[in-house]
Amino acid sequence: MGEQMIELKDLEFAGKNMQDSPLIRTPLIALNMNTPGKKIYLKCENLQKFGSFKGRGAYHAITQLTEEQRAGGICGASAGNFAQGLGFMANQLNVSCQMLVPDYIPQTKLSRILELDVKIKKVPFTQWWDAILSRTYDGIGQSTFMHPCDYNVMAGHGTIGLEILEDLPDVDTVICPYGSGGLITGVSSALKHHNKSIKVLACEPETATPLHVSLKAGKPLAFENHRSSFVDGMGGKNVLEEIWPYVSHLVDSSIVLSLEEIAEAIRILINRNSLVTEGAGAAPLAAALSNKVPNGTIVCVLSGGNIDSNKLVTILNGQVPT
Repeated sequence: MGEQMIELKDLEFAGKNMQDSPLIRTPLIALNMNTPGKKIYLKCENLQKFGSFKGRGAYHAITQLTEEQRAGGICGASAGNFAQGLGFMANQLNVSCQMLVPDYIPQTKLSRILELDVKIKKVPFTQWWDAILSRTYDGIGQSTFMHPCDYNVMAGHGTIGLEILEDLPDVDTVICPYGSGGLITGVSSALKHHNKSIKVLACEPETATPLHVSLKAGKPLAFENHRSSFVDGMGGKNVLEEIWPYVSHLVDSSIVLSLEEIAEAIRILINRNSLVTEGAGAAPLAAALSNKVPNGTIVCVLSGGNIDSNKLVTILNGQVPT
């Protein structure tokens, strides 16, 4: 299929389209911590509507549907944040929404989804992941399946990259968490249209590193030792076939992080910047603080802040949630 990226004209159109959305332009702020050789900035998508960047892609994709598609409703499979983004935007645009979620979904995310009048079906992880791979599941009827790697979804997420460039044009490195690959594809496309020398790094928890093993092998692979963790916003079993032509050249490398490193980054963000993040949201900072990222001006995309309170208490007590 060759190398692919989101076209600049589509990113710019998504940026203009976003101006009519209920979303906010999230701040880019400095980390309040001495980090010799590194100027670390935080792109605070955890402060976005419903605590995640996912509303960007959801809004842009839904607004590009035909009237017939909107009338049939939308559906999807999500670990929580995409379901919230789709549910909120569907409500705003008078479109019905149903979602398939994994049985380990945090209660914080599940409660917020239910508040949005989204029809929820909870299933085991394998069945949920199969729905992401096949883009369908039993009972969706005439609704349109909204996939996290749909082109318009990724274009919407790419507006984060456009905002980073406007606020910090001399950025050297941008770090994103890696789940399905939609976020980093959109962000990296925006950055590399502007300057191909900007390094775009993914980060993954040690419990699920499909991108890391795939980049090393030069082909999309499954991660054999996959297990769930408190970092529920990242944790796919494999790199999706449709995303590989994008991430194989848009992502410079993927940094593997221990759960302890991610938990420590959550504590740092609270103690230094008074920012609450979930595991996937804090992971970019954990990567930036490691010796695996070179010195320079670094932006960490804090992708979300939807963490269960009991897990947060465990982390603040110096432990790692099970």
